[in-house]
Amino acid sequence: MIARIARTLPRLVRLVILPLAALILWQFAAQFRFANTVLLPPPGRVAVAAVRTLQSGELLHHLADSLLRIFYANIIALGTGVPLGMFMGLYQPFEEVVDGLLNLLRPVPPIAWIPLAILWFGIGETPVVFITLLAAFFAVLLNTFAGVRSIDKSLVRAALALGASRRILITRVVLPATLPSIFTGMRIAIGVSWGSIVAGELVAATSGLGFMITFYREVLRTDLILVGMISIAIAGLLMDRGLRWLERRVLPWRVGFQMR
Repeated sequence: MIARIARTLPRLVRLVILPLAALILWQFAAQFRFANTVLLPPPGRVAVAAVRTLQSGELLHHLADSLLRIFYANIIALGTGVPLGMFMGLYQPFEEVVDGLLNLLRPVPPIAWIPLAILWFGIGETPVVFITLLAAFFAVLLNTFAGVRSIDKSLVRAALALGASRRILITRVVLPATLPSIFTGMRIAIGVSWGSIVAGELVAATSGLGFMITFYREVLRTDLILVGMISIAIAGLLMDRGLRWLERRVLPWRVGFQMR
């Protein structure tokens, strides 16, 4: 019984006690005027605003637009970053050709591309997807490349000794061994996608959670700004948990080291 409580206590603290404590402190600060309630409204007012935007469909409309843009950007990032990362990891001459250009572009933050994206694509879906793609692409690419380079060479030698062709070697040895790194890259890509898409929607879109946040900033509706921020946090958390669930199903053999 004690052992079961010891196992469930960290999960209980993480999922219930800490969020509840944060809400109590937030309510306490608003109740006793430690913070200006115009700038930091109490949780109850934020909850009422959330319910109203849900009932009107406004929040779901903005959330759906942001999720769709992230989906497009990450699908393209996977379709380009994984093959390119595998080629770079498998063929050193190819890596030497493209590495310089990629390392030249990688330090440029996606936000810096916003003016050019607007000039190239105008206002709407395309510039926001483009900005989000830039953030997600490098996360997928670098993790795929690192995964290929970290493959145990004994696995490759064993496959070649058994007569595996190049196609079999890539599909049966290299790709499965790289999948954990690809999933890690996908999780990182989801996180940076939210940061980039909000920045893009602030200036290059007429919908989405980023647009919602900046619109209500202009009219000083901090309760609705917080609704947008909390929606991003919940959506990002659920997407990350979904990827972790998928990783456990696709890679049931992957068991990491944990200290007890």
